[in-house]
Amino acid sequence: MMVGIPATGTSGTVLAELADHHVGNVMLTGRSARGVQATAGLVRDVAGRLAGPATSHVPLLVATDQEGGLVQVLSGPGFDQIPDALSQGRWAPADLGSRARRWGGQLHAAGVNLDLAPVADVVPPWPDPSLNGPIGHFDREFGSTPAVVESHARAFACGMSAAGVTTTVKHFPGLGHVRGNTDSTSGVVDHVIGPGDPGLEVFAHVAAACGSLVMTSTADYARLDPRHPASFSPTVVRHLLRRDLGFPGVVVSDDLGIARQVQRWAPGERARMFVSAGGDLVLTVEPGDVPAMTASLVAAARDSATMRARVRESALRVLTLKARLGLLGS
Repeated sequence: MMVGIPATGTSGTVLAELADHHVGNVMLTGRSARGVQATAGLVRDVAGRLAGPATSHVPLLVATDQEGGLVQVLSGPGFDQIPDALSQGRWAPADLGSRARRWGGQLHAAGVNLDLAPVADVVPPWPDPSLNGPIGHFDREFGSTPAVVESHARAFACGMSAAGVTTTVKHFPGLGHVRGNTDSTSGVVDHVIGPGDPGLEVFAHVAAACGSLVMTSTADYARLDPRHPASFSPTVVRHLLRRDLGFPGVVVSDDLGIARQVQRWAPGERARMFVSAGGDLVLTVEPGDVPAMTASLVAAARDSATMRARVRESALRVLTLKARLGLLGS
């Protein structure tokens, strides 16, 4: 599990409930202008309450959305104001990589070890990128071709990695062709992306180059799996991402908490379907969903040998990532 807590702080009651359910990873959400030192203090407090007996003393992944532009959770003293990705896409990749290393250093100083960026969605230039609700409308894309997006997403991710912050390439298999935003709209369907789409390899190439995670979208993809949203689709996660594109690392979901796209399922069903499909980290920005989600995962693992194996496989991937980040000590 990875659970959202406000970047400005949360109550001891919420943290106690997360500890009761053995939550080992958090995402700082909302917006904070308190700066690096205050954020570091918050992270130390959260880690002190969660990363103890409840997690067998395994340290937390502490994530946030630090893309730039309108999607920058952390600001204030010690944090640069990061331009939007469309502006970053006009820089030379070497320049972007250098700046991303600086931004990663700021996150590292604040106790954040995982950035839920970069966006690797390719938004075509026609008819109007701003009609693309989740990405183009907010200038979150590096460019309009797979080549530009790959070169700049790689520069961003590898720059962050050089500063000790791993990254998350999102939102597989791509949100560049949809109109609706899955956070605020239901029934979001992509009718364009199919097997062999050149944008698919961008995710795998960037993740392989920089040791990134991959985040799956919650949109539906009519040409890939018309029956399941990507995050709940074995076809998308196990077959396309892992088998065909060869991605061996951690797969994290887009938000399975308050996103409108997934509200037709109960919270416990969302968690179970994602892990069953091959996902590793259930991300919810709603802490209140944790009891139902963990109960569903535990029950499924108790009832099914296949699900027990899936949970163990995912746990191993997450622990391997934490070891690579130096979180498990010697």
